[in-house]
Amino acid sequence: MGARFDGKVVLVTGGAGGIARVTAAAFAREGAAVVVSGRNSEPLTGVVREITDAGGHADHVVADVSDPESVARMVSTVVERHGGLHVACNAAGILGDAAQVADLPVETWSRVLAVNLTGTFLSMQHEIAHMRKHGGGAVVNIGSNIGVLQRRPGLGAYAASKAGVSVLTRTAARDHIADGVRINVVSPGATDTSMSYLPGEDRAARDARIGAAVPSGRVSTPAEVASAVLWLASDDAAHVVGHELVIDGGATA
Repeated sequence: MGARFDGKVVLVTGGAGGIARVTAAAFAREGAAVVVSGRNSEPLTGVVREITDAGGHADHVVADVSDPESVARMVSTVVERHGGLHVACNAAGILGDAAQVADLPVETWSRVLAVNLTGTFLSMQHEIAHMRKHGGGAVVNIGSNIGVLQRRPGLGAYAASKAGVSVLTRTAARDHIADGVRINVVSPGATDTSMSYLPGEDRAARDARIGAAVPSGRVSTPAEVASAVLWLASDDAAHVVGHELVIDGGATA
């Protein structure tokens, strides 16, 4: 166990996902009391069990980040249980079914934007509202290099949502740094999670496809992304505000 987050309460949304799960465990190893959130209790209890079995402190709260009332309850529950909220990592996100823009169902567009962009907005609203009244804090959003420079045919809704997260993060960072709240975004490229696979693709085929397209020749690991999140959330990055840290092996370089 480390010490960078001793005495800190950390909320990780989308906590059962690949990057979020590893990030939550990393915060716990550094001394934080971690709360993971998501729409389904069962996978969250698995994350909590992994953290507590390793000697960390964690619990979970069920929430839908696209629902304003659910987000309000999520943050208030964290504060009631743990006495505060010092760090938030907003990692909840979905890819959505691939389709060209002309063929993209409105329902898919609306759901992807609701979770990825509106969900980040709502989460930040309530997280910041608490932090600015209680001495400040740090927020790290999870974007994507697809929202930066990468273009993936068929992922218009996802790309738009993640580009929105990038711009929203920088705007919020300027809005709230005077309140003592630092806000930044980590934007991974292809990472070793379920979202990096095409339908029917196995690991060898995925690695060959991505290795040929990424200068580093491989996917990122969730641990590499988590390390960036923890740095941005820590006092080591005390003067880093509104920054987008891209982790993609040079794909957007």
